[in-house]
Amino acid sequence: MSSGRAWRLCRSAFNLSVGRSYFINSKSWVIILWWFLCSRSGKVGCDSDDSDLITHPSHQAPEFPEFAAKVQEAISSLGGSVFPKLNWSAPRDAYWIAMNSSLKCKTLSDIFLLFKSSDFITRDLTQPFIHCTDDSPDPSLDYELVLRKWCELIPGAEFRCFVKENKLIGISQRDYTQYYDHISKQHEEICRSIQEFFKRNIQYKFLDEDFVFDVYRDSRGRIWLIDFNPFGEVTDSLLFTWEELISGKNLKGDQSEGAATEQDYPVFRCTNSKVTVQPSPYLSYRLPKDFVDLSTGEDVHKLIDFLKLVRSSVKISDLPSL
Repeated sequence: MSSGRAWRLCRSAFNLSVGRSYFINSKSWVIILWWFLCSRSGKVGCDSDDSDLITHPSHQAPEFPEFAAKVQEAISSLGGSVFPKLNWSAPRDAYWIAMNSSLKCKTLSDIFLLFKSSDFITRDLTQPFIHCTDDSPDPSLDYELVLRKWCELIPGAEFRCFVKENKLIGISQRDYTQYYDHISKQHEEICRSIQEFFKRNIQYKFLDEDFVFDVYRDSRGRIWLIDFNPFGEVTDSLLFTWEELISGKNLKGDQSEGAATEQDYPVFRCTNSKVTVQPSPYLSYRLPKDFVDLSTGEDVHKLIDFLKLVRSSVKISDLPSL
């Protein structure tokens, strides 16, 4: 996917999934995003050097009263609680740092805390087109703070849908780390209702023919559109792999006999046993990155430094006590 097309898809997704949302785009927001990156790197100002931090240790965070008032007004208009995100991602990996262990925000400070702690948000700011393959220059971006009215959703009722060439080819349980008995029992009905919703409201109306969308199925069986995502590795494929989604291999083998006879019937995957329950994929984000790199072996230099530290500590412990 080209970088320009990825940006246009992002804007088209907003137009279709806006719902009860509030978009904020201002010069103050750009300055705040820049400050996020600087503070995550350990410096308050990007033009500050180490000596400046030593001689002036008491830096104060910048204030944006007009922007803060605008955000608070938006939060109030949406019922007092919102779900925040940027143009592409939400800070799902940072929910653990909030006092309520949730993405539910009531103030601008709540939003700042989540955004500053999120690797997903940092990726959107620094490498938004990392998986794009074209050689054209990246388009200029107008970052927007998107606030959505907070709704208490049941994780077992969320589903991710994969569309290729304007055909719904796969549906995955969103919270695949848990087993939900009702999904296993009602998977054909769920799949059929999502397929009908797609044909009636989305098919051939989106800017691109390859994309991903998330939906919610309530207790009455009604389908609600939540969000859109790019069709590619930047989006979590959940119970599928991107290799099989792109190639189409191993998908038809998952269909039941009844589904196989229906044309364009999507493959539905869910966690169908308590034995296959997995830990949350966001648990690793609670640990310092150095620990994660050590455990996975991704950074050889950190491993070498760790072994040197262990070796030196062993030598010190071998010394006789006075």
